[in-house]
Amino acid sequence: MALDIAEIRTRFPILERKVEGRPLIYLDNTATSQTPSIVVDDIVYNYEHCKANVHRGVHALSQEATERQEHTRRRVRDYIHASSVEEVIFTRGTTEAINLVAASYGDRFRDGDEIVLTVMEHHANIVPWQLLQRRKNIKIRVALINERGEIDLDQYRSLFTPRTVMASFCHVSNVLGTINPVKEMTRIAHEHGAAVLIDGAQASPHLPIDVADLDCDFYAFSSHKMYGPTGIGVLYGRKELLETMPPYQGGGEMIKHVSFEGTTFADLPFKFEAGTPDFVGIAAFSKALDFIESLGLEAIEAHELELLRHTTERLTNEIEDLHIYGTATHKSAVISFLVGDTHPYDVGMLLDKLGVAVRTGHHCAQPLMQFFGIPGTVRASFAVYNTMKEADAFVDALKRVMMILH
Repeated sequence: MALDIAEIRTRFPILERKVEGRPLIYLDNTATSQTPSIVVDDIVYNYEHCKANVHRGVHALSQEATERQEHTRRRVRDYIHASSVEEVIFTRGTTEAINLVAASYGDRFRDGDEIVLTVMEHHANIVPWQLLQRRKNIKIRVALINERGEIDLDQYRSLFTPRTVMASFCHVSNVLGTINPVKEMTRIAHEHGAAVLIDGAQASPHLPIDVADLDCDFYAFSSHKMYGPTGIGVLYGRKELLETMPPYQGGGEMIKHVSFEGTTFADLPFKFEAGTPDFVGIAAFSKALDFIESLGLEAIEAHELELLRHTTERLTNEIEDLHIYGTATHKSAVISFLVGDTHPYDVGMLLDKLGVAVRTGHHCAQPLMQFFGIPGTVRASFAVYNTMKEADAFVDALKRVMMILH
């Protein structure tokens, strides 16, 4: 059954905003999605009615706040098909989740060990490994893509050696929209004895996530891209690996006993959750999951892909000298493009004057830009609340911008 997009939009008050006197057309969803009232209302409720630190008090407010946080942990476990809540660790976002793995699981790496990444990675899945490289003298090997933005599986496979200990790659590219064959990539890595981390930041709002089926060792994603609060993320980790990993940070809540003679650490998942978490945001994240599941990921994806198809067709047919980066057979609703020799910043700023919010620049993927030999792109990305009317308004606005620039 088709989604009632008009009704869905009423749940997002920000979509009633005007920018430069024009109705806001928000097409920067890959960077962050907007947040429905059900999530905002839950945040307010938590602050006004049950704010107390979690896992630390016997009083009623603390018990209630703890239950609300742990309810979200159970919801996340079910959302990604993890086997246990012990495998669900709350972080500040995908970036911190990847840093956790690089610092903690990477603690076992030895000089000369190798990690396989891809050229399409976000900086959050490059820099943590480079920081580890400074400490461990490991080698980073990079899988390439074809002209459509699809991973070259043969070249990817050829990168694995007896020294390969890790493969880390995105499920969906934040620039190209490419949906990687992550199950096959995981299988190849495991055949060579390497662990696998999947950056799921761009997949989790759009695609079903089943970590058991993917057979990955780690999976990371963020709430703010899933219609949820900012500053909340999740690291899924295979329990048997998490149990062998040292804590990422030290402090309260992640301990069993502390003395100056020595400290013992808490059981999973709390070993990796030092300090007071954003328990208000974590609790509200469950409402974002409720929102997604009430619509159905299949219906969300179908709507977004129709917007992608329609917009791509119009752009290709109506804008001269336009080049789209990322034309994979399987891709998410992201369009990154350049028009002739116009600078993406100029295009983005003029589109903003027409009420259209797009992202411009390198999108925290500078190695990918270097691969294509470009400084950056203009990126339009869709979410469930975007409409065909907005897609058409975006194309019409871009046509107007190009007339101004030329």
